[in-house]
Amino acid sequence: RRSISTSQSLRSGSHAQEDHYDPPSGWLFGVRPGEKYQNEGWEKVWVYGFFGSLALGVVGYAYKPDTSIQTWALEEARRRLEAEGILPDPDLKK
Repeated sequence: RRSISTSQSLRSGSHAQEDHYDPPSGWLFGVRPGEKYQNEGWEKVWVYGFFGSLALGVVGYAYKPDTSIQTWALEEARRRLEAEGILPDPDLKK
């Protein structure tokens, strides 16, 4: 029997066996001292998109409605006590 994974026709199109390791150059981020780092095209878009969506998420979280059961129960108890006349209605002025 011959396994499909060892087939020459399938292995020849795959680049998984190639070396993906870049040997160290000794320079931080591969930039020699005195040279200016050149941004790639996607870096600014990624930074603005990441921090922009993070800021939008923080603002959205800060202004989300309070849907906790404790808040609902407190408002329901206050409404019922006002309806029975135990608590004065805060909308009515003396």
